[in-house]
Amino acid sequence: MNNLLEFTSEQMIAYFSMEIGIQNDIPTYSGGLGILAGDTIKSAADLKLPLVAVTLITRRGYFKQEIDAKGWQTENPVIWDPAKYMTLLPQKVQVQVEGRDVAIQAWLYRVISPTGGKVPILFLDTNLPENAPEDRAITDTLYGGDSNYRIKQEVVLGMGGLRMLTALEFQIKKYHMNEGHASFLALDMLLRCKRDIESVWDERSCWDIGRVRNLCVFTTHTPVDAGHDKFPYPLVTQVLGEIVPIDVLKDIAGKDNLNMTLLALNLSKYVNGVAKKHGEVSQHMFPGYHIHAITNGVHSFTWTCKEMAELFDTYIPGWANEPELFVRAGGIPEPKIWEAHQKAKQNLISFVQQTTGVIMDPNVLTIGFARRATGYKRPHLLFSDIERLLSINEKGKLQIIYAGKAHPHDENGKKLIQGIYGYRDKLKGRIAIAFVPGYDMDIALKLVSGVDIWLNTPLRPLEASGTSGMKAAHNGVLNFSVLDGWWIEGHIEGFTGWSIGATPTEATAPGMSDSDDATDLYYKLENLIIPRYYDPVKGPWIRMMKNAVSKNAYYFNSHRMMRRYVTAAYIR
Repeated sequence: MNNLLEFTSEQMIAYFSMEIGIQNDIPTYSGGLGILAGDTIKSAADLKLPLVAVTLITRRGYFKQEIDAKGWQTENPVIWDPAKYMTLLPQKVQVQVEGRDVAIQAWLYRVISPTGGKVPILFLDTNLPENAPEDRAITDTLYGGDSNYRIKQEVVLGMGGLRMLTALEFQIKKYHMNEGHASFLALDMLLRCKRDIESVWDERSCWDIGRVRNLCVFTTHTPVDAGHDKFPYPLVTQVLGEIVPIDVLKDIAGKDNLNMTLLALNLSKYVNGVAKKHGEVSQHMFPGYHIHAITNGVHSFTWTCKEMAELFDTYIPGWANEPELFVRAGGIPEPKIWEAHQKAKQNLISFVQQTTGVIMDPNVLTIGFARRATGYKRPHLLFSDIERLLSINEKGKLQIIYAGKAHPHDENGKKLIQGIYGYRDKLKGRIAIAFVPGYDMDIALKLVSGVDIWLNTPLRPLEASGTSGMKAAHNGVLNFSVLDGWWIEGHIEGFTGWSIGATPTEATAPGMSDSDDATDLYYKLENLIIPRYYDPVKGPWIRMMKNAVSKNAYYFNSHRMMRRYVTAAYIR
């Protein structure tokens, strides 16, 4: 217990997330949600905020992506050893799953900032000899298995995490649920309150929802319905038993299915979306709830490449812990910022050749597109009119780099990746196209710093935030994006980047805007972006790069985000 005394002497914020991406070789993340959680924790350490994080160990990771010659994705487990990075704590707690006691242990990882701040992360683990084989596997695979596996994971995260914090004697001021996966912690708190009330013969309602709500903060991250976990009540009863009367549970979690988002909404005092537009969209999805907005940010030091970081150290000293200083980026000499970018671009091009065999030219306008492979992200929008794209390529050469994983159960997502390989082969010799497999944190940093344009083409209004674009801006890479998520707030046309398609007031139905968006994309690529990039006078392009840093990176960082959480959610 001594190794936790430095964290248990004051009240803390408990931050629960199904996934956390803290470093590349700890594969406990799948994408944006987990990376955001890692950035949140790093900023909390930098700012010396009293925060403890709770997640699952995911011993087999999300998956290792492999792609065959025809472009078809297959998945393999990621084998890693937690003992290389973390300390196993002696305390154990239990939850009940399908009538069985399931033991849980925790691994401790410390995030230590150069400022002296520290944040502990507890990685929950059910791989214990006293557990049944199926229970030992609960914390094996992130987002793996079926609904039965998923609900067990969320029981371990929410209820098990709450009980582990108690066993370790943490004093918790607020519980922050990063997405609905952790909502069972609020349900377990409700059960505790009931026991407390009964123990003092309190005549108030046995279910003290108000007491629980005052302790809980909930951040919703997706406007896509499939992103909100729902479990049929027969499965809930099978896994949890009847710990809460079914009529009480239906009142707080949904009439037809247990909706983890509804459970969190009803048991949290402060609720927020992750961009201003996303807050509005969430409000429409869940009318009757007051949903605020705190726009996401990224951890500046983590997501700035070495070449740019050295430049910032020279011209903006202190930027890493005071990202607001990026407002001074206009003073960086233009040749210096171009030289740093070209070095990052050459590093990316060399990496792409090593991993894919595709040869690219550092003097050609390079477009990057990397995110989860799923339909609403529209990775094929750029190829809507091949002849038009080839005509544009005659006016100014293009090369394109893709990356991203499809969920193992998403056959359509896998077909999207396969389609990119098809375009690569079809356009070979005219437009160089590469798909980089195994998308992870290291590859992401190479991409967001080494391309010239960061392309984002989601269907409105399905992009909650879009943190990869913020990472690009930290490296002076210009965004070319649909006006959704953060880009509504960060976009100044022709100054910090370019928009695609309709204004953000239009919530376009799926399938309705592809043609219009593609037309606008081609027009701006041909008439605005290519002429500016290939202008022999590089000044206008470089000044836009500096604008991206001074106007976007200075605001869309996780230090600013965490200060907002403190004032808006944690000290209320």
